Amino acid sequence: MANNNPPRNAKNAAAKPSSNRGAFYGILVVIVIAGIAAILYLKSSPPAGESGAEAQAAYQAMQRDYAKAGPPRPYVMGDSTAPVVIEEFADFECPVCGSYATVTEPDVRKMIINAGLAYYKYYDFPLPMHHNTQSASNAAACADEQGKFWEMHDQLFAGQDAWGLNPDGATQVTDNPKTVFMGYAKNVGLNTTQFEQCYDTKKDQARVNANAAEGFRRNVNQTPTFFINGKMFAGSLPYDAIKKAVDDATAEAAVKKAAPASTPAPAPAATPAPSK
Repeated sequence: MANNNPPRNAKNAAAKPSSNRGAFYGILVVIVIAGIAAILYLKSSPPAGESGAEAQAAYQAMQRDYAKAGPPRPYVMGDSTAPVVIEEFADFECPVCGSYATVTEPDVRKMIINAGLAYYKYYDFPLPMHHNTQSASNAAACADEQGKFWEMHDQLFAGQDAWGLNPDGATQVTDNPKTVFMGYAKNVGLNTTQFEQCYDTKKDQARVNANAAEGFRRNVNQTPTFFINGKMFAGSLPYDAIKKAVDDATAEAAVKKAAPASTPAPAPAATPAPSK
């Protein structure tokens, strides 16, 4: 015989999905708020043991140190004749930069750079509150000497939790990241002896300084910061925003190229000399 009696707690069972949805959205809101707060904390908090004033003094000292740096030497990718240039100023230890590099940049490379729509330039912009970021920039520069900058770039950003900041955003995972970087050098196929010598002597520090100096000249004050055909975009950008900016810049470049050059006014006719 079929049992036609309603299940016990049927009323509660019917109400449960709605309750679960409410709980889910409540948790989602909390996660979003916590994420925003974490980003703001990472952007504004001074390094462990330093006051805000001390951190600002360190930043100003860095500006002075870079004031006389030479011309920048960014790391490049793509077709230099592309109609659009994307320039990124980033800090290898910056968590937001790491998120961009691992989540968004692969699509930028595949669908924008490799497609010939834009040329890409990366500039070091190491911030003083990140104690291992100068070392990371030097590791990347030393990898570039062997033609492996982008491979090291990817290792550094993907492995931030092995050499950069602890989850508290204020203390370091390690005070000596060299061992980690040596592992990355091996992973990407570098001559590790050559890499280690370059890294230990800080052979390419002048290049790091010059790239950062270019950021100061352009009023960069946070990482990442992008310039797309010269237009500044401060903060991380999702792929759709980058694609739109590239499309807009491409259209603007096409209009400028198609515009007829202004015709110079004809020179006044020469006045014949009076006959004698």
